[in-house]
Amino acid sequence: MKCFMSFISVTTFVFFSANAVATDSSILTLEEAITAAVKQDPWLKGSQYNENAIMANSVAASTLPDPVVSIGLANLPTDGFAFDQEPMTQLKAGVSQMFPRGDSLDIRRRQLQELAKQHPIMRQDRIAKTTLAVSIKWLEIFRAQQTIGLIEQDRALFEQLGEVAQASYSSAVGKVRQQDIVRAQLELTRLEDRLTQLHSQKEQATAQLLEWLSDEAAWPSSSLNYQQNIDLPVSAPTIRPLYLNAQGELESGNIQTLANLLNNHPYVQAIEQKIEASKTGIDLAKQQYKPQWGVNASYAYRADDQLGRSRADFISVGVTFDLPLFTNNKQDQEVSAAISQTEAIKTEKRLALRALLSQLQSAYAAHQRLLQRAALYKTDILVQMSDQAEASLTAYTNDDGDFAEVVRARIADLNARIDALNIDIDLLKSQSQLNYFFSDEPTIANTRFGDK
Repeated sequence: MKCFMSFISVTTFVFFSANAVATDSSILTLEEAITAAVKQDPWLKGSQYNENAIMANSVAASTLPDPVVSIGLANLPTDGFAFDQEPMTQLKAGVSQMFPRGDSLDIRRRQLQELAKQHPIMRQDRIAKTTLAVSIKWLEIFRAQQTIGLIEQDRALFEQLGEVAQASYSSAVGKVRQQDIVRAQLELTRLEDRLTQLHSQKEQATAQLLEWLSDEAAWPSSSLNYQQNIDLPVSAPTIRPLYLNAQGELESGNIQTLANLLNNHPYVQAIEQKIEASKTGIDLAKQQYKPQWGVNASYAYRADDQLGRSRADFISVGVTFDLPLFTNNKQDQEVSAAISQTEAIKTEKRLALRALLSQLQSAYAAHQRLLQRAALYKTDILVQMSDQAEASLTAYTNDDGDFAEVVRARIADLNARIDALNIDIDLLKSQSQLNYFFSDEPTIANTRFGDK
């Protein structure tokens, strides 16, 4: 089994380096992907148009209704249709102007402006959600790509192991059996199957990422395809200190403090803006108790009589107003409806805070466990798996081991490194999720692979 000694010299199992960045010219970094997705998001453009529309409506809503002009011929006799026959015949021109109830114009303008202020906050939340969604898809592509690299790296070792076993079996040296050769070929076939699955996962994740990157003009590279290389994250995200205990659970005395922090989240602030607009709606409904006023003025021209004598023209001025006396079935109900609507939106805010608080607790607990697992793999499992693989190979080369055990040890070592990779990717995903909960100061979740 001397030929195994040369095999040992090339079997250096190193965890796929986090700093090994692809050199392909069509690299798409996470920061570039997020920037492109945000830049071309049609939802953000639609939100801006909606804000502009509401602001335009606020200007229109604060304007008095147009005056009404009337022109008419009054009291024309039907026995001759002569304009100068009767003294009551008049050519009248009038104008009237209505004034809305109380301060309803100013209040309506203020309500629309408050609704418009909701859109910039909603856009901030949309950017945070887009950042999270693109980060998750990008990391899934990165996971598949790096796993493929690990398997490709080990496939050559398994091929060489099989070739050495075949040579030993042919020369009848050592304890190599035919079933060992079959086992080596079986493991290579299974690696091919895993590679096929990983390529499929990468292609699916890339297709899902294309949903956010459908406009090629916004990409820094030429195009994104199923063979697109993904660059590594380059900086760590900003995660605020959270109020959790050693078990990764929220401290009971700090839940309110954390809720106050989450109260600044754009999603919650957008609901708060809706509450402010709804409160203004209550003031608007209360204006219905006030009368609506109107003024009118008219000028009536009379022709000279049939004898040539001049007739005086008429001027009329008047004021109109309604009397909201019966308010039980109208004004009272409108105010009650506005109050109930405001309370309903307040309930929506409370539910949003509870959901965010629960999701944050869950995400942070998962994050803490991932940190523990990553440390365990780094300090113990990966080292032990590598030692076990080397020990089984050494024993086999000394005719004191089983070929199947060598293969199992190598597969276990590969699986351990893939598990460590998955933990690191999940850790990056959890960091991106945690960043979303504190997106009142949005940051791009670019994290160096393996940083803790």
